[in-house]
This record gives sequence, C-alpha cells and structure tokens, in this order.
Amino acid sequence: MLIVIDNFLTSLELEQYCARLELADWQDGTHSAGGLAAQVKANRQLADNDPVALDLANRLLQKLGQHPVFVSAAIPHKIHQPRFNRYSRGEAYGVHVDAPIMSLPHSNDVLRSDVSATLFLAEPNEYEGGELLIEGQFGAQEVKLAAGDIVVYPSSSLHQVLPVTAGTRQVAILWAQSMIADAQDRSLLFDLDQSIQSLTNSGQVDTAELMRLTAVYHNLVRRWAVV
Repeated sequence: MLIVIDNFLTSLELEQYCARLELADWQDGTHSAGGLAAQVKANRQLADNDPVALDLANRLLQKLGQHPVFVSAAIPHKIHQPRFNRYSRGEAYGVHVDAPIMSLPHSNDVLRSDVSATLFLAEPNEYEGGELLIEGQFGAQEVKLAAGDIVVYPSSSLHQVLPVTAGTRQVAILWAQSMIADAQDRSLLFDLDQSIQSLTNSGQVDTAELMRLTAVYHNLVRRWAVV
C-alpha cells in the first residue's frame, strides 16, 4: 500500500523548514546506514542530536500524530525521530530495505519498522533525477512529489533513491511501528476507515448504519492490534 498525502506541510511551514535547514550542519549520511545499505548510500544528513534536527523533528512528530490520513494509514504505536537528508549531484541511495528493528534516538527503546514515509522538502523542478523508486506487488513505482507532500509505504519494500544529476533533493524520512503488524490488514483498515470518513462527510447515510460500519472498523482494530 502506497499512500500520498498532499500538502502535509503548509507553504509557511515549508518555508520555515527550508530556511532552518539551509544553515544546518550537514554530515556524511552513511553513518546511519548498516550492512549492505552503507555500501550503496551516498548523501548528507543531520545528526540525530543536531539542535535544528531535533526541533524540526519534534514539530513533525506532533503534526504526524494529529494528521487523520497518516494515522489511518499507519495506526502508529511508535514513530522514529524523523531524519533530514540531502542529495546533490552524483548522490544516490541504491536498492535497500529498511532495517526491521531500529533503536530510538535518545532512548533505550527500539521499534519494529512497519511503515516508512518520505516528506519532500524541495520542489521537483529544483533538482533532476532523485526519484524514490519503490518496489511493490505490481512492480516498481517512481515517486517525486511536490514540496510539502509525503508518501507512506511498507518498510518491507525494496526501494532506492535514483542518482541526482542536478540541483539538490531535500527530504525528511521516518519510520513507524504500527499497532497492526500485518501490511495487508493495515491496508484493509485504511480503505474501510477512508470509506467511513467519506460517508460521514457526505451527510447522506443513515446514522445507525454508519455507526454499525464504524463498529466493524473498531472491532477489527481491537482484534488485530498489538500494544
């Protein structure tokens, strides 16, 4: 299941983020990659303890926890601190899969990566190449979104960032442990929840029937959730 959330950041938020990131201390991105991933990763990123990264990450976490589409898609139990990445000319991240278990920064806790997300912080016309290529059940899909948009996809997916040939690609990436571990179950719940929300907003459905459908959703979550 690949879900795009348009306009996750407002234009004002995006302007503020980019202004802060422009003056940040960018470091070699391979430090956070392990195993084979370190061999195919070439980019820059902010350290987890960087003051700019911490402030912007906390703002993102608060927004993620309140966003109805992200919550519906991920049903998050834990969310890893977002990381900020940059790719300039010649930089890329070859085919890899996200680590299944991740240590949470500033904590002794860990999470299981069920859901990955990439928030685009540069407009598509600001760089060439740099598409996020996600392999799924029906083949590979290229993703290159407008600044402020976010894509959510299973962490189990093989994916890569194609080489940037001009300009600078700037993104925030994050991972979530879902209360619903199975990706197909999450997909079913997302579709059901989105239908309920659509019917609710239409105002043309019998309230009792809508409540019955909502109860089905809640009881499926209750049946499948692990907390």
